[in-house]
Amino acid sequence: MDSTTYFFDLLKIILPALIVAGAIYVLFKQFLEKEQQRRLIELRLESNKTTLPLRLQAYERVVLFLERISPNNILVRLSSAGQSAPDFHRLLQQEIRAEYEHNLSQQLYISGDAWTMVKEAKENVLTMVNRAFHGIQNPGQARGTELAKRILEGLMMDGAEPTAQALAVVKNEAAGLF
Repeated sequence: MDSTTYFFDLLKIILPALIVAGAIYVLFKQFLEKEQQRRLIELRLESNKTTLPLRLQAYERVVLFLERISPNNILVRLSSAGQSAPDFHRLLQQEIRAEYEHNLSQQLYISGDAWTMVKEAKENVLTMVNRAFHGIQNPGQARGTELAKRILEGLMMDGAEPTAQALAVVKNEAAGLF
């Protein structure tokens, strides 16, 4: 009998101690998990302080690129007066490609889908310029103003800017940062 009372007395002491130890273990584990989550959030916030300005700058540069290669803007910026159609065609192609190459690094900061749209917009503008050039009868004799006129006519026939869709995607993605 003495051993059973000793066993029950021992059980009265050990059982509450185990329950308290289990509760402390669960609470400590929850505390550590919450602390880890808090630290991850702090790291993300700190990272955003650095990367957010870079990402915004990338979106600004991509928007500027799309605006600069837009047929309306590039034709105003690059004068076709005094140039032959082949020379103006070559100048337009060089300018569009140079603008694109200047902004290639921005793809690091925007999504793959948005960058794909930017590349498609560039190709659409180049296609529009090439189609207008090849649509001129006797392009070797034509003036640059004739090519500019053909490009604008093609733009009016298509009814939409070749850069508009990419511009909308980039703007929407940039707005999603906030």
